[in-house]
Amino acid sequence: MHHFRVTFIAFCLLIAAQASIGQERKFGIGFIFGEPSGASAKYWTSSSTAFDFAIGWGSILGGGDSRGHFHMDYLWHSFDAISSSERFPVYYGVGGRVNTGGGSSFGARGVIGIAWMSRDTPIDIFVEFVPTLELAPSTDFVLEGGLGIRYFF
Repeated sequence: MHHFRVTFIAFCLLIAAQASIGQERKFGIGFIFGEPSGASAKYWTSSSTAFDFAIGWGSILGGGDSRGHFHMDYLWHSFDAISSSERFPVYYGVGGRVNTGGGSSFGARGVIGIAWMSRDTPIDIFVEFVPTLELAPSTDFVLEGGLGIRYFF
């Protein structure tokens, strides 16, 4: 866990040291904390659409077992939803996810979130809520979500 903290602090310092126009770059990578926790990536396909990916780990809801997690979503962003001198796009999308390990499952995701996209550094900080319909091994409805940060290259 010590190595993770050192890596996270180094990542934050790298972000703080950058001074360029944020989000002019198409690909970003960072961290997401919540359900799941792990690495997060985003690839912009246009000025308002993007693919979002994460790979990480989490606990099986209702139990204490750990499991692997991978998801991919297609997102639409509304930059006009919140009027501000800063950029706070509201986003929504659809996707899927696979959990492995104890309690393996597959589900369809709906995503709604908000991001702060810095004008001065190539980062975004986001929070999202993800209603998920478990499709296998049984049908169930769960709520996932997270808080994250990404640096764009």
